[in-house]
Amino acid sequence: MFNQDTICALATAQGIGAIGVIRVSGPETFPIVNRIFKGKNLEKQASHTIHFGTIRDNQTIIDEVLVSLFKAPSSYTREDTIEISCHGSDFIIQKILKLILREGARLANPGEFTQRAFLNGQLDLAQAEAVADLIASDSEASHQTAINQIRGGFSKQIAQLREALIHFASLIELELDFGEEDVEFADRDDLRQLIFKIQQVLIPLIDSFEMGNVIKNGVPTVIAGKPNAGKSTLLNRLLNEEKAIVSDIAGTTRDVIEDELFIEGIRFRLIDTAGLRKTTDTIEAIGVERTLQQMDKASLIVYLFDASEIQLTEIAQQITEFNAPYILVGNKVDKLSATQKADFEATYPAILWISASENKNIEVLKDTLVRKVKTKEIKAGDTVVTNLRHYQHLLQTNGALENVLQGLDQSVTGDFLAQDIRFALHHLGEITGQITTDDLLANIFSKFCIGK
Repeated sequence: MFNQDTICALATAQGIGAIGVIRVSGPETFPIVNRIFKGKNLEKQASHTIHFGTIRDNQTIIDEVLVSLFKAPSSYTREDTIEISCHGSDFIIQKILKLILREGARLANPGEFTQRAFLNGQLDLAQAEAVADLIASDSEASHQTAINQIRGGFSKQIAQLREALIHFASLIELELDFGEEDVEFADRDDLRQLIFKIQQVLIPLIDSFEMGNVIKNGVPTVIAGKPNAGKSTLLNRLLNEEKAIVSDIAGTTRDVIEDELFIEGIRFRLIDTAGLRKTTDTIEAIGVERTLQQMDKASLIVYLFDASEIQLTEIAQQITEFNAPYILVGNKVDKLSATQKADFEATYPAILWISASENKNIEVLKDTLVRKVKTKEIKAGDTVVTNLRHYQHLLQTNGALENVLQGLDQSVTGDFLAQDIRFALHHLGEITGQITTDDLLANIFSKFCIGK
């Protein structure tokens, strides 16, 4: 029943623009659009052709349009699909949508076009989820990762793992059918070697999630330190704009200021915060509390100190409370004597010296930010796990395989081995959608935009 409806939606962004594209998909697509289109008979035209004409409400011309035809199964949804390119007036778009609805279509649900592509076998579930990632990609790295997944790089690896396991699962299930005869169809040493081979692929995928999460969601990076350390000046230098107010008055920044910086394809979510100190000022105290909250949630902390004022004991007291990785940055290095600098470096050799006001070593700091989060180089074509759902199922798959290895060590019976292998197969199948539920699909596709 799901695919019996013909659906429609605006496929381009809301708002006035030069062009709007309305997508229609389903069994009645061609008759419905043909009834409001004045030009060639669309039902008699070839697939993958474009036709000029007008959309009319009876004899009233609504707009001049281009109509792109995609006949099943050669379309995104594998259904008859038409895309109407009209002028981007909101009035025109709504008028055309109302005409299509009047002729028998209904409005698409969020992600319903992609959901139909999945249900009709055009995409597996991992590829379908990558469509949303591609739309949301905002850097070269996130774009490349999403493209690789849409093209099936991740899915192929999962399918190969699953196929190898299915072979052994069938042999063990066969043993269970002949349980009384004590026969062994599945060689246990071969099974052990197979699991080791699978884990050689599985574990790097699991390990890639840390970097994948960085690529997809960015790195929450807090710039922290005492008042007047130069945090706002540093933020402005990194962003190359006057984002934050800079003043010699301590406590100028009282609230959290956020912006984004892209370095080598990685998105850093920079967070400038109120200076860390005890204060009787109510507003500033709230700002300090928010600073501490941001530091608790941060993936990376840039701890900035005024090299000409702060003491080593103060640095030691502050950084021992950090829960996240940090970069220790000494600002105003131009005011530091050679002796003072040597004392600092003797205790903290990893200090990065900068002068935010003089724009000194800012590029070095950017390189350090990248090195701190980029634990390995991601090459074009590498499979990187960016989806938390996929990561969780990979972990559960590996856990089930570890149970199989433990069972082999303990010489357990085939029924226990079969159960753990079934668990592994189940979780691999959940990733690509070979095993799924309506609730899972509703949750995934509800996060898509309406027209995709």
